[in-house]
Amino acid sequence: MRLFPMYLVILLVFVNRYVFGLFLKTAKGGSFDSTRPDYEPTVTVVTPMFNEGKGISRTIRSVASFEYPKHKLDMVVVDDASTDGSYEAALETARSFPNVRVLRNPVNVGKRMSIIAAVRRSTSEIILSIDSDVQVAPDALRKLVARFTHPEIAAVGGRVNVSNANQNWLTRMQAIKYYFGYEFLKNLERSLQTVMCLSGCLTAYRRSVLLEVEPILLKRGLLGVPIKYGEDRFLTRQIVKRGYRTLSTLDAVCSTLAPTTLSKYFSQQLRWRRSNLVDVLGGVTHVWALHPIVCTHYLALASMLVAYPLIVLEEISQGSFFDLAWFNLCVLSCMAALYWFRTRKLPIAERVHPVWFLAAAVVMPVTYVLFTPLALFTLDSSSWETRGSPIAAVAPVNEEALEAGSQAV
Repeated sequence: MRLFPMYLVILLVFVNRYVFGLFLKTAKGGSFDSTRPDYEPTVTVVTPMFNEGKGISRTIRSVASFEYPKHKLDMVVVDDASTDGSYEAALETARSFPNVRVLRNPVNVGKRMSIIAAVRRSTSEIILSIDSDVQVAPDALRKLVARFTHPEIAAVGGRVNVSNANQNWLTRMQAIKYYFGYEFLKNLERSLQTVMCLSGCLTAYRRSVLLEVEPILLKRGLLGVPIKYGEDRFLTRQIVKRGYRTLSTLDAVCSTLAPTTLSKYFSQQLRWRRSNLVDVLGGVTHVWALHPIVCTHYLALASMLVAYPLIVLEEISQGSFFDLAWFNLCVLSCMAALYWFRTRKLPIAERVHPVWFLAAAVVMPVTYVLFTPLALFTLDSSSWETRGSPIAAVAPVNEEALEAGSQAV
């Protein structure tokens, strides 16, 4: 077959993620890093927000319930010119907690700029990034900061679960995808302390490192157009590029709402696909300096972005698409069985029926074939593109505007 080398790329990615990564995890006894339980640095929780509605109240309350010394913890919520009452909801909730501040940007400047504004105002050693729709376990902060055992460790990410997993077939499918994402897909990177994408849902950073990469973050754009998607992936890669270590732990847990409709899910996947493509374009110039295993894995993932849709299109053109679909379904069935075996003892509320993962046999080819080329031709999109929120026109921002942009309340 003409695309046989591309099948080898996909096989390499699969082996790295599900076989070699699991082998490394088993070889290390299931633990990739040491801990320092007595470490209690000062922490500022930063939550950027745009049109989150009353959901921001749940996030603030979950932070207030952290099992951490209150005199070493504060929270900054940055509203990026929301239009739906999010700002008012945040203010109302913050009145009950003296260590919570709410800032508001007079114009929409984007997630990255909102975070930078909050980091500049902070004096804490650690910045904890939390998305505005998540709820965080009370012990999550302690689990994260305990991993900062060496000055070279710049960031530690947590685990993200789906809070509305059993709402419908789509959220059930995503719940299983999230499970594999954290239980398997990052094992190789975790073992080498070079996790290439730490989620903004729950990640702790050294503030000094964030200030170090700030000049690059301020100038981020594509062909002169500021871009607002893929901030987490871009930030993590810039940290790794400077020689710092990035960790991820399954002990620190938060939960987020998964898209409940195909339109919202496809919007999310398009945004993530753009992020992946931009990351590939930006990373190929320097990933060669990373550990050879990480470099090979990174380049294989990058190649698969192109390989998978081409394979699907070739199979369609040759009239053998259903053979590929059947093989895909068999692989997903094996993964569904693995999910059932590993989660069968969990409470019903914490797992879903594995049969719903088979829906990915249809959804995954659609997202790759349609959204990879669409993402490629819309890389200069400039918006928050949050869950169902209207797309905001993002204002051009310079450093003077950033300094004056957020007004503390």
